[in-house]
Amino acid sequence: MKLSSDDLSGLIATTLDGDREGGGMVKRALQVMRRHLGLQVAYVSEFVDDQSVFREVDAPGLEALIKPGDSRSLDDVYCRHILAGRLPELIPDTSREPLAMAMPITAAVPIGAHVSVPIRMPDGEVYGMFCCLGPNPDPTLNKRDLQMMRAFADLAAFEIDRQRQQAIAAGARSAQVRAMIDGDGFFIVHQPICALPGRDIVGYECLSRFSGAPMRTPDVWFAEADEVGLREALEVAAVRKAIDSAGSLPACAYMSINASPMTIRGDAFQALLAVAPAERTIIELTENATVDDYDRLAEALRPLRERGFRLAVDDAGAGYASMQHILQLRPDIIKLDMNLTRDIDSDPARKALAAALIGFAHDVGSQIVAEGVETEEELRTLQMLGADAVQGYLTGRPLPLADHLDDARSHAA
Repeated sequence: MKLSSDDLSGLIATTLDGDREGGGMVKRALQVMRRHLGLQVAYVSEFVDDQSVFREVDAPGLEALIKPGDSRSLDDVYCRHILAGRLPELIPDTSREPLAMAMPITAAVPIGAHVSVPIRMPDGEVYGMFCCLGPNPDPTLNKRDLQMMRAFADLAAFEIDRQRQQAIAAGARSAQVRAMIDGDGFFIVHQPICALPGRDIVGYECLSRFSGAPMRTPDVWFAEADEVGLREALEVAAVRKAIDSAGSLPACAYMSINASPMTIRGDAFQALLAVAPAERTIIELTENATVDDYDRLAEALRPLRERGFRLAVDDAGAGYASMQHILQLRPDIIKLDMNLTRDIDSDPARKALAAALIGFAHDVGSQIVAEGVETEEELRTLQMLGADAVQGYLTGRPLPLADHLDDARSHAA
């Protein structure tokens, strides 16, 4: 039985809003049309060479008959005949179409009623077919149903074209990130980490800077790499450059390298750290890192920490995620977020929260590094509160390591 006008209007609205509900627009369109027509199978196919490949399917209980990814030869199905006008788009009863009855697929499926319209892309290309069918004839199928099928086929074409354009854009972004990695379009700078109270440099955080086009900040490059599935590759390339610089570090200084949970668990990262100086390397969990499985991450870190690598957690005081990292991973170093240290000398709330975090860190055997320190007043307040070290523009900007070493030599002279 066909749906009422009100029900159909509601379903069309749901289809147009399908992505927000977690289902694709094309799949929702198939569901709407199959239910409206009262047929058993609906699918969207794509023509690939001489095959009709089923990209989306709605056929509850008939998954053994048809499912996404299945294909049939275009010689065996109705598609070419419909496009050529040898079969109509609307067939309420296949027994009245001699050509359909002569095709083996009609009896094999079986097909008693069939409605199918081409999906035409904006450039006129026929992508495939939007099709509904059932095993029994249905004389109630009419031209209005066919018009609706064409409308939904246009909707499917719009969504498929949108997905294609997204894939093309993603491919271009992926190529940019890959070119940045392969073409050596970034370099490492080092920002000093200075112990309190003497401000002696005890380590350097290794940070990536990008020189290639388009000009973007590091966070944008890493976010884009994440979107196209290349974050681990970019992070591994950055860690490799950082480790290569380790031989130039002063004997008393460590290096802090940034890595996401996914990268830390990966074989490439583990292989790189096999040649890194464990006692002089801090593994710093990247900002805003989402950890979906703390047990797996801890297991990946365990052999590294047993060898002497230390773990740092960034952005303490910035939100719930960083506190979860601290509680679950028990890092050796806790880094106070720069939004907490900024103006800490004049803000009682920041001062109280920092004092609590510093006390907690010392109680559990961790050290505190305060990031983003820019004024003498901030530094003195942090020293008074018991911070172990500071990092920020006041004590040193991110620069190539050679510049820091030249500066140190000039001061020594």
